[in-house]
Amino acid sequence: MLSIVVPTYKEAGNLPGLAESIHRCLDPAGIEYELLFVDDNSPDDTVDVCATLARDYPVRLLQPQGRERDLSLSVVDGIKSAKYGNILVMDADLSHPPEAIADMLGELESNPDAFVMGSRYVNGGSFDRDWSLWRFINSHVATLLARPLVRCSDPMSGFFMFRREFLGDVAALRPMGYKIGLEIMVRGNFSRVLEVPIAFKDREIGLSKMNLDQQVKYLRHLRRLYLYRFGGFAEFVHFGLVGASGFIVDITFFYLLQFFGLDHYVARAISFWPAASWNWAMNRRGTFGDRRRRPRARQWVEFIAASAIGFVINYGLYYSLTTYVQLFERYHILAFISGIAVGSLFNFAASTLFVYSEKRR
Repeated sequence: MLSIVVPTYKEAGNLPGLAESIHRCLDPAGIEYELLFVDDNSPDDTVDVCATLARDYPVRLLQPQGRERDLSLSVVDGIKSAKYGNILVMDADLSHPPEAIADMLGELESNPDAFVMGSRYVNGGSFDRDWSLWRFINSHVATLLARPLVRCSDPMSGFFMFRREFLGDVAALRPMGYKIGLEIMVRGNFSRVLEVPIAFKDREIGLSKMNLDQQVKYLRHLRRLYLYRFGGFAEFVHFGLVGASGFIVDITFFYLLQFFGLDHYVARAISFWPAASWNWAMNRRGTFGDRRRRPRARQWVEFIAASAIGFVINYGLYYSLTTYVQLFERYHILAFISGIAVGSLFNFAASTLFVYSEKRR
């Protein structure tokens, strides 16, 4: 028995072909199933199409209300509403081959605690050769970014199967964007990932949902999963990346102020502050974005106050090195970087425990 969850938005033209293909593959094999379309209230004929399909196939339509339009949230709603314990998630655009479902179900029945995935990148798998170079690069970069989180060749796959009992608490899922499979792999209680080769092909009807907004959501989702998987270490790395961007702001002002005639000691004292404000904004939105937010002005003052101590360390080291060490007297930039490195360690501790702490009101 199998519940097939298909998130949809403006996919009415693809649903009849998908329903017929699935039935043609599963009915002769004696696989009892339901086909659950979870629609984000599409402004097309989805309701009428599903009503017609339900006369011949085990089709149900779910249209959740009161939330933002999001394909991943549609999958979560579908999992909650599924009748059977075996869950398959696939796209509505006919890119995933129904012919692979029986093989995937066989793998799941032999390994009930596994996460079974239809993969483009294992032996026997393939993707549409009409892909543009940009789409090919985009897919592989996204895959590389997810590799530290999961052990599989195609973590971007949206064609996967699992037993609901090994998912854990569905309410704990926090998907964002379109890569719900990655979310489930990381947060679920699965022993391993099994990959079944598939021939992936592009949609023929309708438009792709991939756009810049979805790519930004994917990066934000990755950050959230890295924090879940690696905890404080991931926060520290992200804090360091923000600090690196702040370094660019810092050094730009440092040299710009000298260009306008200020002494390098004065320039160093001034350039710190726009960089600190930049870091505050980026950490509030990114590194600690999932933490409860206090009023901006108050938190900015707290961050600047904490950074001031880091700045004293930073500037003190810079001054000492450039004044008393010959190497740094010649190469101010080395002292500049050394001061930032030591000051940043203090700033991270202060940000984590004080400025962005969830324990404070």
